Amino acid sequence: MTNGWIDIKNTDMMLIMGGKTAENHPCGFKWAVEAKVHRNAKTIVVDPRLTRTAANADMYVQIRAGADIAFLGGVIRYAIENNRIAKDYLVNYTNAAFIIKEGFKLPDDGLYSGFDPEKQVYDKSTWNYEEGGNLEGKATGVAAASGHGHSAGQGDEAHAQKTDAAGAAGYQGAGPAGAKGVAPGPLLPPKTAYDFSLQHPRCVFQLLREQYSRYTPEMVERITGIPQDQFLKAADLFTSIRKDGDMKKVATIIYAVGWTQHSFGTQIIRTAAMLQLLMGNIGRAGGGVNALRGHSNIQGATDMAGIFDNLPGYLKVPTPADTDLATYLKRITPTVAKPDPWDSMNYWSNTPKFVVSFLKAMYGPAATKENDFAFNYLPKIDRNYSWVNIWNDMYEGTVKGLFAFGMNGVMIGPDSNKNINALKKADWLVVCEIYPDETSEFWRAPGITTEEMKQINTTVYRLPGAGFAEKDGSFTNSARWLQWKNIAVPPPGQARFDQDIVATIFLKVRELYQKEGGKFPDPVLHTAFAYTNPYGPSLSEVAKEVNGKALADLTDPKTNITIKAGQQLPGFAWLKDDGTTSCGNWIYSGSWTEAGAMIQRRGTEDPSGLGIYPNWAWSWPANRRVLYNRASCDLDGKPWDPSRRQVWWDEAKQSWVGNDVPDFKPDSPPKDHLGPFIMNPEGVGRIFVPLGGLNDGPFPEHYEPIESPIANPLHPNQSSNPIAKTYKTDMDKYAKTGGEFNVICTTYRITEHYHYWTKNNPMNVQLVPEPFVEVPAELADRMGIHGGEKIKVSSIRGQYIAKAMVTRRIKPMKIDGKETFQIGIPIHWGFRGIVEDEGKTAKTLANQLTPTVIDPNAFTPEFKGFLVKIEKV
Repeated sequence: MTNGWIDIKNTDMMLIMGGKTAENHPCGFKWAVEAKVHRNAKTIVVDPRLTRTAANADMYVQIRAGADIAFLGGVIRYAIENNRIAKDYLVNYTNAAFIIKEGFKLPDDGLYSGFDPEKQVYDKSTWNYEEGGNLEGKATGVAAASGHGHSAGQGDEAHAQKTDAAGAAGYQGAGPAGAKGVAPGPLLPPKTAYDFSLQHPRCVFQLLREQYSRYTPEMVERITGIPQDQFLKAADLFTSIRKDGDMKKVATIIYAVGWTQHSFGTQIIRTAAMLQLLMGNIGRAGGGVNALRGHSNIQGATDMAGIFDNLPGYLKVPTPADTDLATYLKRITPTVAKPDPWDSMNYWSNTPKFVVSFLKAMYGPAATKENDFAFNYLPKIDRNYSWVNIWNDMYEGTVKGLFAFGMNGVMIGPDSNKNINALKKADWLVVCEIYPDETSEFWRAPGITTEEMKQINTTVYRLPGAGFAEKDGSFTNSARWLQWKNIAVPPPGQARFDQDIVATIFLKVRELYQKEGGKFPDPVLHTAFAYTNPYGPSLSEVAKEVNGKALADLTDPKTNITIKAGQQLPGFAWLKDDGTTSCGNWIYSGSWTEAGAMIQRRGTEDPSGLGIYPNWAWSWPANRRVLYNRASCDLDGKPWDPSRRQVWWDEAKQSWVGNDVPDFKPDSPPKDHLGPFIMNPEGVGRIFVPLGGLNDGPFPEHYEPIESPIANPLHPNQSSNPIAKTYKTDMDKYAKTGGEFNVICTTYRITEHYHYWTKNNPMNVQLVPEPFVEVPAELADRMGIHGGEKIKVSSIRGQYIAKAMVTRRIKPMKIDGKETFQIGIPIHWGFRGIVEDEGKTAKTLANQLTPTVIDPNAFTPEFKGFLVKIEKV
């Protein structure tokens, strides 16, 4: 989340797509209700199904699964055409005025400039800014604007593009994940050409307008199935906050995995970020682009490098081309790229401090300046190790073993049958769980005979771990809050803490290296592991290590404050690149200081009334609750809405102050025009993402899911994402348009169950004891299916059997003039569960249906919007 859960109460408008807040985040949904009750906030829900969330909306719009970019692109077009944009915000806080290099081509035919059809990758060299200065009037003769800020032109010229608020994936160096010795690509120019009047035909704003000029209400209807009049009502309602140039009101966009789980999922989120930048909603109370994380600590997992190509704090994992620390740092540390009159903080320029401090935390005294701070101890990724690739590699015999801690890979899929067959080929499998699950008992999957079981030679080790209530530690929630929890009950029987299990495995492996040696034992032998009890590390010790400490006396020359060697650091501003600081994760620095555990605080003071609660737990970075909050003020440093002021420029103090922690250089006066998006090299939000930020285009484009009932109306010859990855084993099959699989299927969670665990809990099983398939009443009538009858749902990969829930919550839709049906399947049931479950289900898995295809940026599988057929059992 750019903002946070409680901040939703400050909004005037909510667009909820790709998520079911009321069902899957019921405690968080209360803040949406508060906004409705106390601010008269309006809610628009766009979803394939009429959900509980939609039932509470001011407007519900049914959409075809996978058509979100077409809807959002249409809203962008509507906002521009109707002048419902934040003019000054757009010109000064985004890259709308930046000029793009000559030779860049928009995807009218479905392909951007630079596509290589053989390799199915883009040469992104034209996806860059032109170097130069002020080109205002040189293409159109428009006069230059004056003053330290710049005002957008009037009428149609006053539209600006939206940018990826967080800089997308490209805040650091170019090069795809797992690149094999790929040299760094072209760099951003230090001085970008610009046109603050937004008239130049190659400025980002004009390209944005041209890109989405094709997303007319007629085209939106053809792609999404939303009738034109409904679409126009939704677009009018959402953009109404900018009617007549009003800048006081603010809108938020709320989403979940209904957006991410597509072969273009990253670009859906990008489109939302662009829309929010266009309308000036990023950095403001009640605004932002807010992801609802599906578990209590998913945010913490990604923060701490639960992703194959990240180190903690979103530093990039080295590749083989990074032969030494200097080469690596040069590749991943961005340099400033901006118009000459502006300034950029470019906070990622501090990457060397973050990296060296991380290496000191990892390897302690073994990391010295003489050995590049043990940089070469880090693993270097030579290929893509993302989720679906791991299972594909196992199926092809490359991956021989797997540790599965709290990850039920058989149930997760995609194509659970392929994952089961992959495990049959593995040498060994280690599962740490609180219940036996489908992964730890994959050989018992329905359809595997006793004789076949005898042929499976995979050795399975099952380790009983501790449930969340049986261990202490911290959760990082969707709002980036680190909150400490204490143990409620001890682990039962022989169950052990997760960290004890991991530590024991590591120490035993280290003993083997000490006794037997190896090709390169140094990283294992020299990993810092100086916990009081190495076989059972205290998580409070780990949390302090993550925060970081001084390894020598440090003095701040501005304040003359000294941090003694061995003391906890107050925050990441103290990190050094000379080996005198240690920090396990720079964004968490400040969470456990000499003043104590900030993450254990429970202060309920909220002086501003905005729900900031600065003394409750700790929010990264720097206990800041709303990211990019400098953008909540105009060019002079005054809040757009004084009634919801977060930060502001105090002329008397010559400093930024506020109710929240300013996300900005504290002493930078507004006249210096330092950009508010401090993590981007440009200092502004990216409507256009240059170079290697995204692999499939600098603007989002609507592509069809890999399995679709229609060809793409925008460009039928390039229907799906040209660089979405599909697989080529004998098990990887994909349905073609116009075949027997002609019903759209999407998967989801329900309130009464929690992923794949609660089918072991009698209370949850009693609430919803067996699986079901939501079937539109019109389709059921046509097929003679009645509620409660068992039906079989088949994809080209597998089948799923459950009772039909005949419903009017999913209506038939006209997609490109063709009647199309959608069905919905909850994901929770498998072939493991309590006895009460026995005999009530066919023990089939929802993800036996889903395709092995992944988004080319985040590598997320396409669990939403694939094709099936249904029939009576």
